[in-house]
Amino acid sequence: MNILNEVTLTLPSRSSNEGFARLAVAGFFAQMDPTVDEIGDIKTAVSEAVTNCIVHAYREELGVIRIQLRILEGRVAYIKVRDQGCGIPDVHRAMEPLFTTGPEEERAGLGFAVMQSFMDKVQVRSRPGQGTTVILTKQLRQRAQNG
Repeated sequence: MNILNEVTLTLPSRSSNEGFARLAVAGFFAQMDPTVDEIGDIKTAVSEAVTNCIVHAYREELGVIRIQLRILEGRVAYIKVRDQGCGIPDVHRAMEPLFTTGPEEERAGLGFAVMQSFMDKVQVRSRPGQGTTVILTKQLRQRAQNG
């Protein structure tokens, strides 16, 4: 699929940057004229992916989160969220609902399940000690033409 537009964001893994990531992603994909529901879905999935980086990848240290946004032919929103944190030893298990590596009273373990419920496709690649890459894609509906 051809890339029609793209941008890359690099930000520190501070919790205050999660809200910025949501707004930046919404602003970029606004050019696709998404529905309110579509942009809400994208913002929620990105929020979960970025929060995973902040809470799990870097835990008690500050790291870098890279977010690559692309608009692909056919009204496809593509988002890659990448960290160079601790990595995930067992991606399959980590994607199970309710699984968490954090204190259970603080975390619900639903991050990947939330991403999967709002996006068409969620891919996760990770290597312990080398970080994690989450790729989210969503096909946006065709908008009715006025006229």
